[in-house]
Parts: sequence; C-alpha cells; structure tokens
Amino acid sequence: MIQVAQILFILSVLVILHEFGHYITAKIFKVRVEKFYLFMDAGFSLVKKKIGETEWGIGWLPIGGYVKLSGMIDESMDTEQMNSEPQEWEFRAKPAWQRLIIMLGGIIVNILLAWFIYLIMFSTVGQKYVSTDLIQQNGLAFGDVGKSVGFENGDRIISVDGKLQPKFNWMVIDVLLSDNIEIEREGKKIEIALTEEQKGEIISKEGKGFAFAMPKLAKIDSISPNSNALLAGLQKDDVIKSINGKTYTNYFECKKIIDGAKKDTITFEVLRDDKLLSIRTIADKNNEIGINFQPADTTDYVVNNKLSIGDAIPAAAKEAWQLLVYNVKQFKLILSPKTEAYKQVKSPVGIARILPDTWDWEFIWNFTALFSIGLAFINLLPIPGLDGGHALFTIVEMITGKTLSVKAAEKVQTFGMIILLTLMALTFGKDIYQLIADKLF
Repeated sequence: MIQVAQILFILSVLVILHEFGHYITAKIFKVRVEKFYLFMDAGFSLVKKKIGETEWGIGWLPIGGYVKLSGMIDESMDTEQMNSEPQEWEFRAKPAWQRLIIMLGGIIVNILLAWFIYLIMFSTVGQKYVSTDLIQQNGLAFGDVGKSVGFENGDRIISVDGKLQPKFNWMVIDVLLSDNIEIEREGKKIEIALTEEQKGEIISKEGKGFAFAMPKLAKIDSISPNSNALLAGLQKDDVIKSINGKTYTNYFECKKIIDGAKKDTITFEVLRDDKLLSIRTIADKNNEIGINFQPADTTDYVVNNKLSIGDAIPAAAKEAWQLLVYNVKQFKLILSPKTEAYKQVKSPVGIARILPDTWDWEFIWNFTALFSIGLAFINLLPIPGLDGGHALFTIVEMITGKTLSVKAAEKVQTFGMIILLTLMALTFGKDIYQLIADKLF
C-alpha cells in the first residue's frame, strides 16, 4: 500500500503542476479554461466542482490529467465549438506565439520543478551521489551477463566514449549507451565495444546492476544448507582473513584463492566477534563449499556535497539539464530494435513495484524530480496528442502562415490518441500481467 501511495502522490504532484503550467499561461493570455482535471474522467469523475468558468475535478483513471481550453481540439475531441466564429477568449483566436507558449507551459513547469527540487535538496541534505572513483578503487565486480560481454571482475572503467562520468549511476548508463569503453585490467588498457544485442542482454537480465562495487572484505552473507561450510562451523557474518595462510587485498583475490584451493583441504582464518578462528573444510562432490559473500555496501562510496544557495542554483540547473540529455540518449536506446529496450518501459503499475516499501521523503522528492524531467521529455516528443505535437504544428504555422483545417486537426488528434492509448494499453497490460504472474508462480 505504501508503494501505491507513493506513486499516487508523485503522479498527483507532477500532473497538477504540469497542467497548472498550461492553466496559468492560458489565463495570462486570457484564454478560457473550461476544465482542470487530475487524472482522466473517462465516463465519470470522482470529484468535481465548478468555480467561476472552470470545472475542477479528479478523474478515476490515474494515467495523467488535462486542462480543456475553449477553442482547442484536445483529448476531449470536442469539436462542436469549432463550428462557430472564433471568440476572443478562445485558444484558436490567439496569435501563434501565444498558443505555443501555452502548449509548452506544462513542459516548462516540469523542468522548473526538477530544478527547484534539486535546489532545495542540494542546499539542505546535500548533493549526494555514488563516486565512480571511490567505488572502483579495488576494481568492479560484474554479473554473469557483464562477464559474458567482455568484462572481468577487477576491471576499472577509465573512460566511456572518451569521458569518465564522476557519478557511478550515470556512468553505468553511459556504458549502455556507449560506442567505446576503455578499461584497465591488471595494469593494461583494453577497449570494449558492446553490440546492440549485448546491450539488450544486459538491459533485460541485469540492468544497471550489471556492474557493482567489489567488496573490500570477504564477509559471509549466507551458508547453503547441508553444505560442507556449515558442517565445518562457518557462520554468517564471519570475515575471512586468510585461506590456507594466504591473505588477500580485495574480494576478487579472495575468490581466486578459494577457487584455486577447492580440490584440497581449505583452512579458513576468520574473524568472529573480534576473535580469530581457524576452520578447516573441503569442497563437496560438486566442487562447492557452500558460502555466499555479502555484496559491498554502496553507502561507503557516497559523496555528499552540501551547497550554499548560490552554488546550488547552477548545480541544480546542470542536474536537470543532464537528466534531460540522458532521457534523449535512453530514448535512442529504446528505439533500437536490437536492444529490445522497449520491453523495459514501465507503466505507473510497474514503477510502483520498484519503489521502496517505506516512506522516505528524500527518495520521493529525488524520484519526483527524475520523473518530472522524464515527463517533460515525453511531452516534447512531436507526437499528435502530446504537447510536442501541438507545438510542432504551431511552429509550422508560424513559419508557413497556414493552419490546419478543423477536419485535419481532428484526424491528426485522433491518430495521436490511438497511438498513445495503444502504447499505454501495452505497457499497463505487460506490468499487470507480470504482477499477476509473480503472485501466482
């Protein structure tokens, strides 16, 4: 329920402020706003009240919201008023430049919202991120897919397309968007170029978690039931200090020593409750010992720069801009059929499932800023039915001096709505199916 509450809160904030961007610019240019709705009221609304010339309400379908402007063909597909002469309070009666500003009002507010959230966050709790330099001091660890495409445990990423992103979470995305990756392996520089198919395999199976910190200590996270390690007396949270008298400098070396000694008797020197213990065991018939190591705690590599208001203003603007750039890059990845990244696109149902099950205001506001930039980018796309589609036709009108006829505008809007509703049906259907499947199997 907390996850549902979080996604409804985030969507409500974003939709209300996005639509407010259209509303306030429409009012500035004296365009009548007939409706202002949070969520869609297909068939009926949960709440509605008319104040002045505007009906304010909440719809039952949480997939967006809208403002209905007089004299405009929009999501409502109401064309009746278009048969009469334009009135001074109607959208269609205004100059093209004013209509363009109204269409972009929601996008502008989304970008400003992200900037404002980051401004407040950076100047209060600080600018927090996982440092690329710190997290790969001992090299990186990789999942099975990461290893299959050419990475090895202990690799350090030197540059991605000639640059090194200081923020690790973004650096991992850079790798998935890259043409060339330069790594350091055992003192040598090696180049890796991922194919579109390899990128798709990483995205579908491991995602951004394909690369992670190499644990500094080999600390036992769990022991397999009925394993030789359990019979020998090894326990959860034991820290391995040496194997057969050999010490190690990082987790990767520890694993190599264990793998090299599996056929022989293994003597572990472990630290438990501040005491050093010597425990002997041997691999079983499957050449397994039965210990699983704790992953590294990424909080050890978090940098926190608490900025003054003066420094936070440009830093927040840079953060919002970089997020917009990353949205463009990821969209290119989604459009590449070979990566099949489009299968990872999530509806609000899918997004809610990956949210934490505890209420964390810092996470919520950071996620809201991230989502706000994503919403701005989506609405910028020149697809009929989206703000970008309306803006594109308005820009064409400003250049050519010609406007679409009512019939043409109606057909274009219908076509755009069919595309959008189809995409929403597919993403919602996929996430709902996955939710049911996870519950049943």
